Amino acid sequence: MSPNAPDTRAPLLVWTALAIVYVVWGSTYLGIMIVIETMPPMLSGSLRFLTAALLLGGFLLIRRGREPFRMSPRQFGGAALIGLLLLTGGNGMVAVAEQHISSGLAALLVAAVPLWLVVFRIVFRDRPAVLTLAGVLVGFGGVAALSLSGGGGGGAGESSGTQGIVVILVASLSWSVGSFLSARIPMPSNVWAASTIEMFAGGLGLLATGSLLGERLDLASVSGRSWAALAYLVLVGSLVGFTAYTWLLGNAPISLVSTYAYVNPAVAVLLGVLVLNEDVTTQMILGGVVILVGVALVVSTERRAKSRTPVLEEVKV
Repeated sequence: MSPNAPDTRAPLLVWTALAIVYVVWGSTYLGIMIVIETMPPMLSGSLRFLTAALLLGGFLLIRRGREPFRMSPRQFGGAALIGLLLLTGGNGMVAVAEQHISSGLAALLVAAVPLWLVVFRIVFRDRPAVLTLAGVLVGFGGVAALSLSGGGGGGAGESSGTQGIVVILVASLSWSVGSFLSARIPMPSNVWAASTIEMFAGGLGLLATGSLLGERLDLASVSGRSWAALAYLVLVGSLVGFTAYTWLLGNAPISLVSTYAYVNPAVAVLLGVLVLNEDVTTQMILGGVVILVGVALVVSTERRAKSRTPVLEEVKV
């Protein structure tokens, strides 16, 4: 190949990695739903993230030694806090909510996380663009429409669906706080080491919370289907998806990478219908479209900022 010839592999790699992030992160809601068929939500999440942390941490130690893990106590504490907020409070509560609502509805409500991030910026006296504020108003209109639906048929009844929606909104809030703080507190310089600590802390938090709530894992009653879904979440959801996302941040325009924020929910809804035969109501479709329009408006406006925004932090594992 001539030195001046264009490298046609780069666009292919970018789109391959982007497709992985689209599908893998969109499919994790389905994976969680299958896991909790025969496993408790918190303890299964603990198994997922502790296993992923051990695999990623072990890989780092073998390849790089202890160097990636050289950090100050404040950096370690920062990563641990973010892990508790994102994974214990965020991912763990998503699993709890999916006991009452469909995986598609959960994904659509979680899609509102970028909207919460803008609200936090306003609270801390930042001034987002007018179009960003418009996107927030539009998006929260969709959240309100979905919330008033009572769950869209995903739970065992109206009260069950309402309970699931409340839990998923709490999860979104925890996710948003963690995403907002991650760019504002001391964190390990090595992104892989930071993620290892986040997953380890989040896994321990899920283990403690599940134990306090009285969850018990009966290995004899766990189905092969749930074990397979858990293995998928560990190896593909947490490791392959995160690797692809990290590579994209250094090799693709942030405007392109950020599109996952409104593609993942669509993938989650589609997979829920195809694999689990989940119901999709007209109100759910309309509310979801409104949320995604609001998120798209926020992301397309925020991507013009010079630095990386917290909008991209909420689902990195």
